Amino acid sequence: MPGTEADARALDAADPLSTYRDRFLFPASPNGPDGPPAIYLAGQSLGLQSRTVRPMVEAQLDRWARLGVEGHFAADPPGPWFTDDETFRAPMARVVGARPSEVAVLNTLTVDLHLLLASFYRPSGTRRRVLTDAPLFPSDRHALDSHLRFRGLDPAADLIVVGPRPGEDLVRLEDLEDAIGDAGDTLALVLFDGINFATGQRLPVRRLTEAAHAVGAVAGWQMAHAAGNLPLALHDDDVDFAVWCTYKYLNGGPGSIGAIFVHERHTGGGGAAVAPALTGWWGAIPDHRFDPSGPFVPDTGAAAWKMSTGPLFNSIALAASLAIFDEVGMAALRERSVRLTASLEEVLDEAGVEVISPRDPEARGAQLSARFPDAQATLAAIEARCVIADYRAPDIIRFAPIPLYSSFHDLWRLGEVFRAIR
Repeated sequence: MPGTEADARALDAADPLSTYRDRFLFPASPNGPDGPPAIYLAGQSLGLQSRTVRPMVEAQLDRWARLGVEGHFAADPPGPWFTDDETFRAPMARVVGARPSEVAVLNTLTVDLHLLLASFYRPSGTRRRVLTDAPLFPSDRHALDSHLRFRGLDPAADLIVVGPRPGEDLVRLEDLEDAIGDAGDTLALVLFDGINFATGQRLPVRRLTEAAHAVGAVAGWQMAHAAGNLPLALHDDDVDFAVWCTYKYLNGGPGSIGAIFVHERHTGGGGAAVAPALTGWWGAIPDHRFDPSGPFVPDTGAAAWKMSTGPLFNSIALAASLAIFDEVGMAALRERSVRLTASLEEVLDEAGVEVISPRDPEARGAQLSARFPDAQATLAAIEARCVIADYRAPDIIRFAPIPLYSSFHDLWRLGEVFRAIR
């Protein structure tokens, strides 16, 4: 952690990635136009808007005005809407360590989770149980519960939730592996968080995927807090399916479009084929989308899970952000993220704050979750001093320095804020 403001500014000046900060728009100071800029540490909840979003939106508004319905097929820039969603496959695949055909951008996170559970959760006989880690995000719990009930099963008996031991904050890897082994041939599917939303704990994708496969279960992953935060290798780690949102680390904007991964061995690259259980016209290959009576002819790979016309304006901010990710690369972002998060950790330690996230950088991403006896009052106090973080009941404040736009000077300022309020 830089000791002085000059030290912090020197670290930023020496870091070539610090210039990307200027490509993003920061919230106004709560102290008015003459107040200091906001210290934005809530990218794990909603990423910032890049400066290129507005002109890209305006370009599409102009295209809509000029072409009307013909914009679906006209080739003039920025290209036909009919195939616009295909442009996301390659850059998104680079973010999550996949092949372009294994990735599709569609719907929103929980809708995508429902679609993939409908296809991959296939209870049969005694193999019907689902296993997940905790703390479990409410939407994921609702989705899992509903799929069990829809199939006439009882979540109380058939949903295994493995959480931290009493008095601990983090789930133990051996407890997850033991639970998988204990469930054995009764286990149909696991769904794990790449990074837990509450604690910031990172789970080892390959190791837990192998454990699930060893007992014959499907391995699914919820990567909302991992995509754009960590280098991932979904293909090489042999994940069966994964889902994530794009409004956090991927800066897609409020409620922006979600994304899925389906390993190619399920869709024609070898192994048993898995087809979408629920289909719509946009999941068909383009030449068959307007066929009024023919059979459903699925598009390639994960694209077969698309159902409806892609929401153009919903995805423009994501396109702008992915272009920046392609410039920088996940490896470079991760290296800077490790250094920034280590500095945040020192700030919180110096303030006497209880950090519940893992101390090992390999066991976490950018987010550090901290426990406060008066979390809501503390959040109000730091917000009054231009710090934007977020609260999770009953006593957690989450902070995340985002490597694309956070700075060492931000963290030095956060330290000054804690010194002022403690």
